[in-house]
Parts: sequence; structure tokens; C-alpha cells
Amino acid sequence: MMDTSEHHAVEALRAARHVVVFTGAGISAESGIPTYRDALTGLWENFDFAELATPDAFRRDPALVWGWYEWRRMNVMRAEPNTAHQGIAAIASKVPRFTLITQNVDNLHERAGSNQPIHLHGSLFSPRCFACARPHELSCGIPDEPQGGRRLEPPRCQHCGGRIRPGVVWFGESLPKAAWTAAMSAVEKEGCDLFFSIGTSAMVYPAAELPFAALRRRATVVQINPDLTQLDEVATINLHSAAADVLPRLVEAAWPNT
Repeated sequence: MMDTSEHHAVEALRAARHVVVFTGAGISAESGIPTYRDALTGLWENFDFAELATPDAFRRDPALVWGWYEWRRMNVMRAEPNTAHQGIAAIASKVPRFTLITQNVDNLHERAGSNQPIHLHGSLFSPRCFACARPHELSCGIPDEPQGGRRLEPPRCQHCGGRIRPGVVWFGESLPKAAWTAAMSAVEKEGCDLFFSIGTSAMVYPAAELPFAALRRRATVVQINPDLTQLDEVATINLHSAAADVLPRLVEAAWPNT
């Protein structure tokens, strides 16, 4: 049964002209993808995320860092989009205008049917040369387990011979300019009237600025997160549930039998 807050979210969905959805690690965690705040496990339990996700770490030991990211990509490819990913794709097909912005580096949104999400933190599926920044095409299959359990030599750039790095934003790096510009434009310049913040802690800046920018533009801001965040005090509607539970209910109530 839907509560009052969910009913208000449904009303906002029905009336919306431009919906912006902003997702974080929580939505992928519901598909079994660990967040960067989770302790590493198995072969990687003696490592820390921050020790591996930096340019300096790649310079020191490229095989270790590449092996870890290929292990992560392997886990993503073995995972499946959940009903929250599918619900977001369904919303996109129902509203006049839609923009999806994600902090996640997986491809679960795309596999659920979402077209051209804005990847603020890059993607495991868009590696590039560490030296010349040219993109590198990956094979379509699931990556192999890293050699020796952890290490896997990165491929070489066909243009300059440099090592290929993961196409993600590491600690200490700036967000991709084009992605950030597109995200802010969707919120501030393109008439966003309904903004969903889903599965994000609202702590990682500058991405965490987006819901506050939406509020300044008088958009309705709906937060979906089982945990409390700094958005709780300012969001228009707070839904403290797993996204995979609540989003299908919102879609069905907004557009029944479609």
C-alpha cells in the first residue's frame, strides 16, 4: 500500500514536464554491486578503494589497478539491472522530457533500456590512454579473472603505445567537463520541474550540488534512499525505501496498466 509521500510523488510524476533523475551507488548496490564505501572482499580485502582509485596508484602499479578495475567490470557484467533501473527507463518513456544523470560507472542503466545517461564519474566501459587520452575499444565478452589473482597488465594504446587506463574519474581528478555542463544545464536551464535523487549519499561534490540547484529553481525534489542523508531536511518528498521497491510502485500508480 502506498503512503502519503508516495502519492505526492505520483502526482508530481503525472504533472511533470521535464524529469531529471540523479542516481548514485545505492541503486547499483541493489543489484549486488558494492559501493566504494564498502570494505573490499576476497582477493582485495587487504586493499583500500582510495589506494587503488588514483592516478598515482596507476603510475606505481598499473597491472594491479587495471586488474582491480577489470575484476569490477567482470562483476558488473555478471550482475543484472534491477526493477529500479527498469522503472527509470519506464519513466523516460512516459514523460515529455527526461534526463538521466548518474554517478555510477557501471552500465546497468543502459542495459535496462535508458538511452545516453550522463556519466558524471566516467564508465568502466570507456577506457582511454593514460598518455594521450584517446579512447580504447574493449572486447564485448566478460573480462577474464586477473592473472595471479589480482594483477593484469593493461593493454597498450594503438596510437602512442601508452598504457590504457580505466575510463573513470579517480580521486583528485575533475569531472568530465562536457558531462558536468550537460548535467547542470538540465537542472538549471532546461526547465527541470521534477528532480529525483536516488541512492546517493549527497556527500560527493560537485555532483551533490545538483539537487540543491534543482531546489533553487523551485523544482520538486524527491529523494529515494533507505538511509538518512543531508537532503532529508530540504527535499520536497523523502521516500525511505529501497529504490527497487518504491520505483515500480510509482510507475504503476502514475501510468496503470501501461
